Amino acid sequence: MSKKSEEEKVEEAIQKVIANYEHREKAFVNQLQIDIGSHPLTTGTYREEVWKNLFSQMIPKKYCIEQGIFIIDSKGHISREVDLAVFDEMYTPYIFKYGKIKFIPIEAVAIVVQCKSKINGGKRIEGDLEKWVKSIDELDTSLNSVVRTMNGVFDSLDEGNRLAQTGTRPIKILCATGITNPVIKKLEEKFDFLLYVKNKRLMKVVYEEKSSFTDWVEKLNHDVEEKSENLSDDREKKEQKIRNEKVEKRNEERKSDRNLCDLIIKDKNEKENVIMSLTFQLNQLLMLINNPMLFPHEAYVKLFNRLIGKKK
Repeated sequence: MSKKSEEEKVEEAIQKVIANYEHREKAFVNQLQIDIGSHPLTTGTYREEVWKNLFSQMIPKKYCIEQGIFIIDSKGHISREVDLAVFDEMYTPYIFKYGKIKFIPIEAVAIVVQCKSKINGGKRIEGDLEKWVKSIDELDTSLNSVVRTMNGVFDSLDEGNRLAQTGTRPIKILCATGITNPVIKKLEEKFDFLLYVKNKRLMKVVYEEKSSFTDWVEKLNHDVEEKSENLSDDREKKEQKIRNEKVEKRNEERKSDRNLCDLIIKDKNEKENVIMSLTFQLNQLLMLINNPMLFPHEAYVKLFNRLIGKKK
């Protein structure tokens, strides 16, 4: 009997890694479908923990994952409660915490996840999800940051700094124990990823999965609306002007033809290995986000001073 070559040993090890992901998917689905009682709060918290454990196995360690948080911005907007948030504390001070209530600035947040049980449709559920998404989309990152670079102090609102950071938004993910087909069509435009269980398998729907990476950069880093009519001072107007110029600059750049479909892994029966594919796709998008955002200290100080003034 001939000995296996080193190449054969490596291939065999890689095959075992792939098989391990398939076993993980089965174990994950079984965990998610465990019936732990009729109390909705207990069941909901348990399922959030299961999803959190899945994401923690694929997200780089530089990110934190928190459960049950609210996201705020320096304009005074606040999101609805977010079941899971993936965020980067490298430049953002975690100062917005009161007991078990956690507020995280939008500048730090990379991914937001909403966890649900089976979604069969209905105006109430769809309406709640739409309001949740809207509360995320209304949050606005600020450019008003000042840092030290190799060449000295860098002010992102200096008109000479054309390559400063721009507005970002988090990747939006909806997780559920099941979603019926008619509802998928209604929800896929509101979320970047839909993850759900069907026939004891984990399923994944990515909105515009064939979009180029350049398009994703545009959606996640530069997808901002003109809000000048709501700006209160010259600094904010200047900030919006710089942001709009960056959007125009990005639109002029050559688009890449590479996309998330290139990162799909399938088994021998052409069925997608969802956890492996999701790991590569999600981490690729994290690398496209302009992250970490440099924290805009002055913008939040102005928010707190304004609120203190109202209280007086």
